[in-house]
Amino acid sequence: MRLCHYAVFALLFAGATLALAAQQAPSAAQAPATAPSLTVDRDPVRTPDGELPAPPALRKLGEGYILHADVEEVDLNCTVLQGKEPVPDLKKEDFEVLEDGVPQTLISFLHSDLPVSIALVVDNSGSMSSKRRSVNKSTLDLIQASNPQDEAFVVNFSDEAFIDQDFTSDVNKLREGLSHIEARGGTALYDAVAASADKLASDARHPKQVLILITDGEDNASTLSRDQTIRRVQQLSGPVIYSIGLLFGDDVSHSEAKEARKALEMLSTETGGMAFFPKNIEEIDQIAAEVAQDIRSQYLLGYHSTKPTTEPGFRRVEVTAKARHHGKLNVRTRTGYYPAARVVTQNALPERH
Repeated sequence: MRLCHYAVFALLFAGATLALAAQQAPSAAQAPATAPSLTVDRDPVRTPDGELPAPPALRKLGEGYILHADVEEVDLNCTVLQGKEPVPDLKKEDFEVLEDGVPQTLISFLHSDLPVSIALVVDNSGSMSSKRRSVNKSTLDLIQASNPQDEAFVVNFSDEAFIDQDFTSDVNKLREGLSHIEARGGTALYDAVAASADKLASDARHPKQVLILITDGEDNASTLSRDQTIRRVQQLSGPVIYSIGLLFGDDVSHSEAKEARKALEMLSTETGGMAFFPKNIEEIDQIAAEVAQDIRSQYLLGYHSTKPTTEPGFRRVEVTAKARHHGKLNVRTRTGYYPAARVVTQNALPERH
């Protein structure tokens, strides 16, 4: 009976949400431009110039529609460290959340190994050819150390981005997807990240989402900028980004390494993740294990903002934690979000044959 009541409420709520979204749709001058897309048949990514758009209101999937809408609750995946060690024993009352400096009341709290939807986004440019074997092994080790209910997809990118394996929990399929090494062209890193975040928003089964980005150089081929890419991920309330920058070797100049490091650190910091910069290929295994542990040990905090959802603009979030028997605690989460009464559609893609 409760399920029936919930279904009726969901239909009424969806109708009201769509009506509200129609009333509040941005003007053509305000609306961001189309985000890059991914393909499974090796056609290149199509990426128009300009800002990024809000997702379309509703698209058909088979004989029905899939609608995800939450205009109120803000969810934060938080990693808490004392020094370099994760802190596993905190309670709801140990956390304080500020939104634009105003304290928020937590309505949900969870510390559990939740299943995750993962985007594996790996640089396939020419300079990566000697590093891919080690990268692929460490990436698969990370997946095997994860929750068996996790799902992942593989994106290989150079100056174009391709889905070489759609969502799966099968490690052998992911291994095959990672094996599509062509090692050519430039590095369209921002386009690949934005398109992968869109795919997570539309197709992922799990609300907890992670993007693991591995590259050895700065972006030199994207139509999107770094700031546009970060904004897109924030608009989607998108994935936590873990970046691994392989910025070593004679083929990486000092200036290129400096710019790449800055970009990867910003992508990760703004989304609540971490950026790693190994000194050699042997360190990737250790980093993969650290990322896996970080994903598994996060707290999930939820609150209803004290601001109305109709108030536009970026909302900065700060989370702190204090607990007896612990010293200074460092909390890592996304820096903020854009409110939106929005729908996110799920659109099926064919597997690559």
